[in-house]
Amino acid sequence: MRSSNLRCTRQRELVYEALASTKCHPTAEELFDLVRQQEPGLSLATVYNTLEAFVRTGLAHRIPCPSGGTRFDADMHDHVHVALEDGRVMDVPDDLGSRLVEALGPDLRAEMESRLGVSMARVSLNLVVHGGSERPLPRGDEEAESADLA
Repeated sequence: MRSSNLRCTRQRELVYEALASTKCHPTAEELFDLVRQQEPGLSLATVYNTLEAFVRTGLAHRIPCPSGGTRFDADMHDHVHVALEDGRVMDVPDDLGSRLVEALGPDLRAEMESRLGVSMARVSLNLVVHGGSERPLPRGDEEAESADLA
């Protein structure tokens, strides 16, 4: 936090630790429930303000969801998200995410920059799945996914 010129407080540390320790991309309310166990005086407004400060200073990503909610991610490396209709967000494995971003290709990126009048230093993808259903993961991945939610 100090390297981001963000004042380091116990509440901010607890919110960041909770956010960084999960891969389930929690909402502000979910983080509030997690952190409130350790810091009973914490308010939901403080969690929202803290998350906004993290996003503003590059310590977290805001991930919009099709359900209208917002989820957050402290994993700042370039990666692709898939948002499901029920509001959950999952990380696409890095090898597949890289292939998706590379599939945009320089010609398509140049055309997007030209037609939209923007410059793209980097591209971030959030895919939204509509009408799909989740299938069981292969045996080894189920345990990893369950551990991420704990």
